[in-house]
Amino acid sequence: MRSATVPRFRSARLGRGWYLAAVLSAVLAVGMCLLGWRQADQADRIAAHPVRTEGTITQLPAGSATYSAVSYQVDGQQRTAADLWLPEDAKVGDRICLEHAADDSGAVRVCGKRYPQPAGVGLARVSVPAALLLFVGCVVRIRRHRRATQAVRLRTRGRGRGARISTTVAFATEALGDGMPSITHGKRSRRRRRGGRRALR
Repeated sequence: MRSATVPRFRSARLGRGWYLAAVLSAVLAVGMCLLGWRQADQADRIAAHPVRTEGTITQLPAGSATYSAVSYQVDGQQRTAADLWLPEDAKVGDRICLEHAADDSGAVRVCGKRYPQPAGVGLARVSVPAALLLFVGCVVRIRRHRRATQAVRLRTRGRGRGARISTTVAFATEALGDGMPSITHGKRSRRRRRGGRRALR
């Protein structure tokens, strides 16, 4: 009698893209949160003790990889601020009003603006929720896949145990069936011998 073979478990693998997307979305969310927090912190420090000065536009953004640059002077030292908000008609060499924090001349913004880099704050407000939604979606997908895999493994183990028990019972039944004739024949031969002995007596 052939033993029952237990089918091997083969789980459908989840693509690495889900894990990669989860990691990248988490990194993006954390990075944008830090950017927004830094902008808010600088804005509060400037608003607490603002010091006005004038700056000169030295560079205008010419594409996605370039930023604007404004140079200004504080206590005789020349400093440069990058990616500040500038008017649409701004030109290189134009003078512009700036405000910087009294305790940190590097925290600077254009007069009348809340944040030093309003574009960065706007980007953070949009990208952080989107990154969090993507992260949650990836985590939910990964957890569902793991639960489904565990359920399939449990069912496969149960089938394997049932098949082993059935095989053991079948072997035991077959062995018992093969042994019964010899046992019965032995008893009958003994009875015949005893009957013959009684007849001789």
